[in-house]
Amino acid sequence: MSYFEHHVFFCCNQRQNGESCCNDHGASALQTYAKERTAELGLKGEGRVRINKAGCLGRCDDGPVIVVYPDDVWYTYVDKEDIDEIIDSHLVAGRIVERLRLPGDAA
Repeated sequence: MSYFEHHVFFCCNQRQNGESCCNDHGASALQTYAKERTAELGLKGEGRVRINKAGCLGRCDDGPVIVVYPDDVWYTYVDKEDIDEIIDSHLVAGRIVERLRLPGDAA
């Protein structure tokens, strides 16, 4: 068994050359929001959920992006409501949020 039931990585990459990147879409602020919300819901910690920042996850053109392990599910999002839906549906209820899943992500 994995140390965490779900390990969520937010791409918070900030490119310096002007190319589009996840942090241009508020990734760092929404990662902080997700971390605080999972703590408020009692989901944080061993055997539960871990929310982390990551450098470039290599999918900035689809961004902003997060990946949920060990499920290997990739999402995009726009705002707090999308993050809430991912937390409530995927992390709490175990249901993938198909409308936010990245195109080409395996079913």
